[in-house]
Amino acid sequence: MARIIDGSAMNMVGDKVRELRIERGMTQQVLSNKLEMLAIYICRGSISRIEDKQRTVTDIELYGLSKVLNVPIGDLFSYPIEDQ
Repeated sequence: MARIIDGSAMNMVGDKVRELRIERGMTQQVLSNKLEMLAIYICRGSISRIEDKQRTVTDIELYGLSKVLNVPIGDLFSYPIEDQ
C-alpha cells in the first residue's frame, strides 16, 4: 500500500502534540492519564513514539488528543513548507 507521507515519519502530528503538551505543562504521563479518562489508552511510551513520529495515530486517538489538548483536530497537523 502506498504511503501518504514521504520519508520515515509515521505521522504528521507528533511535533505539534509535543509542542502543545509542553505549552500546557503536561508530562507525557499526564497526557496519557487524561486520554485514559476518555477511554483512549495510549501509554506514556506510545506518546513518546507519537511525538518522535515513530508511531501512527488512529482517528480515535486524534480525537482524544484534540480534546485533551483543547484544540481542533486540524491544529494538530504540522504541514511541511514546500518550495514553490
